[in-house]
Amino acid sequence: MSVDAQIDYIEFPANDLNQTKEFYQSVFGWKFTDYGEDYCSFEDGRLSGGFFQSDLCSQSQSGAVLVVIYADNLEATQQRVLEAGGSLTKETFSFPGGRRFHFRDRCGNELAVWSDRCTNPKDFKGDHQP
Repeated sequence: MSVDAQIDYIEFPANDLNQTKEFYQSVFGWKFTDYGEDYCSFEDGRLSGGFFQSDLCSQSQSGAVLVVIYADNLEATQQRVLEAGGSLTKETFSFPGGRRFHFRDRCGNELAVWSDRCTNPKDFKGDHQP
């Protein structure tokens, strides 16, 4: 059920919808529904969104919004990103309350993953390195 004044849906460009679906399903377990050849929607278990066919991509360095995903295990998620063909744009860094890394999917969209959990407490340095 939609809630007034809350973000309800987010859309990303993608130059290859099949690669996009494969990437996000293998890394995050997202579920997809196709709507023709140029659009697919996803559900991540909490928020819904979609990918539309485009030669553009979403990157924070060009002023795009940065979408940040939560993960219980940051290291395992980073490994899945790399194994699925993604690349890191920022290595894992600490900030007050957690750690995160930034990545690009196979279509070039940049997202980030954060966690407030770690296997080694010394990983939480409390410094912010944007």
